[in-house]
Amino acid sequence: MRIPKKNVAFCLSLFSPEFPAPFSSRILRFSAGFPAKIRPIHTAGFNQSNSHYSKDDSAGTILGDKASQSHLMANSNGVEGLHVWSSPEGGCKIDIGKQIFCNRSLNMKNILAVGFDMDYTLAQYKPETFESLAYEGTIRKLVYDLGYPQELLEWTFDPKYMVRGLVLDKKRGNILKMDRHKYVKVAYHGFRELSKEDKVGTYGNTLIRDSFDEPDYALIDTLFSLAEAYLFAQLVDYKDNNPGKVPEGADYSHMYKDVRAAVDLCHRDGTLKQMVAKDPKRYINEDTSIVPMFKMLRDSGRSTFLVTNSLWDYTNIVMNFLCASRTLDGSLSCNFDWLQYFDVVITGSAKPGFFQEENRANIFEVEPESGMLLNTDNGTPMPQVGSTSPEVLLKASNKSCRVFQGGNVAHLHKLLSIESSSQVLYVGDHIYGDILRSKKVLGWRTMLVVPELEREVKLLWELRDMRKQLRLLRNERDLVEDQIHHLKWSLKFETFGDDEKQKMTSALGELESQRDQARLAHQQAQRECHQKVEELPFSIRLIFHKIWGQLMKTGYQNSRFAHQVERFACLYTSQVSNLSLYSPDKYYRPSEDFMPHEFHILPL
Repeated sequence: MRIPKKNVAFCLSLFSPEFPAPFSSRILRFSAGFPAKIRPIHTAGFNQSNSHYSKDDSAGTILGDKASQSHLMANSNGVEGLHVWSSPEGGCKIDIGKQIFCNRSLNMKNILAVGFDMDYTLAQYKPETFESLAYEGTIRKLVYDLGYPQELLEWTFDPKYMVRGLVLDKKRGNILKMDRHKYVKVAYHGFRELSKEDKVGTYGNTLIRDSFDEPDYALIDTLFSLAEAYLFAQLVDYKDNNPGKVPEGADYSHMYKDVRAAVDLCHRDGTLKQMVAKDPKRYINEDTSIVPMFKMLRDSGRSTFLVTNSLWDYTNIVMNFLCASRTLDGSLSCNFDWLQYFDVVITGSAKPGFFQEENRANIFEVEPESGMLLNTDNGTPMPQVGSTSPEVLLKASNKSCRVFQGGNVAHLHKLLSIESSSQVLYVGDHIYGDILRSKKVLGWRTMLVVPELEREVKLLWELRDMRKQLRLLRNERDLVEDQIHHLKWSLKFETFGDDEKQKMTSALGELESQRDQARLAHQQAQRECHQKVEELPFSIRLIFHKIWGQLMKTGYQNSRFAHQVERFACLYTSQVSNLSLYSPDKYYRPSEDFMPHEFHILPL
């Protein structure tokens, strides 16, 4: 492992957005890799006497002051870049929206290789342009290839309507949001909300619990799926209002099948990727902190790899955009310099099948300049017929990074000399395609990228006092209802005099009035928590989704999406480059779990 020559400052801390840890932070200063001095500093806005952050605190954790205002700095070339842990300006406070959250203990010292997905992990696509492009392409395929009416071409896409974690009921044309126990909490038929009676009658009154899985249901678990979910809702409404205009025999399930077929056609014919390749900046967010993150990981002695389902030509374009140095006018030339940040790149991986070792997919080496596929013997260069040492193979073998297409995880382990799957950390955005399979089948350590988290966690911080008030109001309702039940029970089964009975009846009426007031106050506070934004101290107003609410919650329960994140992601965060804000040797530790019987007993 390479030891930084310059002094590097960093801090260790415990942090929870709702329950800040009652500890002063510490800065540990290293010189040539060895601790020289430890001195305490106090986090701004922290009051040790009551263990509470003031409202003016910037909701950051630990590490300094500058980053609470901005993570961006200007380097000597005038290019903006993110403060990284290993930089002189790093080791400062981490904004709450940039933090990495931990579900299972993970000691980075045990990680020998860090791998990345590309699409929606390293490359964050802009929904207003990229998803709209996918939506428009799908519409054209439906009309011109699958026989849908031409008036669909006039439809428009709302990139903010759908969220991840929803479930599509293909047979009934419904869109559902459920909690971790698979109870349906919010349900829409197309864009029409189902009444409580319809919702319970359809999904609650059954003798056998529905699994809500394929083939009758479709899971919206990736940002790629939002456009097709929105289009499905539009088609449901269209069919209900124009039954004679949809193709004959096209029920809700068939329409969803057509949407999926149209989406696949868009990807197969290269329509989407050709448009992105022409103008990457229009469709992909720039992130100047990705290259510093790669450098820091490689300087720490880790191997790095890329495993993506995209093919080499598109992968090279996207990675060039993310990693290439730009000229003064912002332009860039397409080259292969970005390969220096990886040991192995695998394109066309066909995840999630890639994670099955018994998958007998052939692996080919890619010659970067030409894109030509070369035969290999399980990753070992293999000469072509009639040649013992072809020049192109010798050139490829001298490169520090080798590029492949296809194969399976066994090939990757061999190429990286990985002896234990627990030595690998893989970062992806797809809960099923990236995280579940790699965690459940292989035992890799995992990190899920959830871009929506940054906005939501900041709002949760601003609403922390209101959420505490909600808890108090809920407790008040419970206490009043318990007293009402006790009085009713006494009046029903015990004998009292007329005067005493009248007093108890009067007291019961007062308690019922208090209960009604408490219920109304609680409901109003809930509505304000989710929708009222006028009093929030934001320059830009932020609210939870007006239809689907919090991404990670459904009522008081974790959402189904949150449950999957908790089960399969060791770490989760809003951007892949947030890794650069933490030491590459950090020991990530989860917060303590609480059972309901502990929640009100232990001091928080």
